Amino acid sequence: MSNNQDNLETKLSDAKAVAGGMLSKDKHVSAGNNSAVEVAKTGSIKDLILWLLAAVLLIGATLVNQYLPGYWQPANDVWVRIGIIVALIVVAVVCLALTHQGRAFKILLKDAAVELRRVTWPSKDETFQYTWQVIVVIAIVGFFVWLLDNFFNWFVGIFIG
Repeated sequence: MSNNQDNLETKLSDAKAVAGGMLSKDKHVSAGNNSAVEVAKTGSIKDLILWLLAAVLLIGATLVNQYLPGYWQPANDVWVRIGIIVALIVVAVVCLALTHQGRAFKILLKDAAVELRRVTWPSKDETFQYTWQVIVVIAIVGFFVWLLDNFFNWFVGIFIG
């Protein structure tokens, strides 16, 4: 009992130390303690222009394959069209990344990475044990549903004849 308690206390102190270190690192990551929601709610004319430019580029990327070969001879080659489509999509993504919402998305990804470092994954033995528990429960519930299905088939069969 005391060995388990010592082990838990050790894990708790380690977790506190790691969390303290992560919190001190995160202060510069999240752009002045602004959350992703606060950053995403702010906007400007620059954001509107970048969103419109990205929309035009993405629409243009969908139309390149059909219309560009009729106006530009080198676009008859499929690889040229693929290159133009990829370039338009990349430029559109860069435009979106430069908006406040794009910065908020980057903050969200960094925060998600921090949270993933905090996850404690189950051990191999725990995974094996939980897997068997799930299989047994599924078998029990499946048997119960099979019994209900047979009962209702029998019950409906009485009335239908």
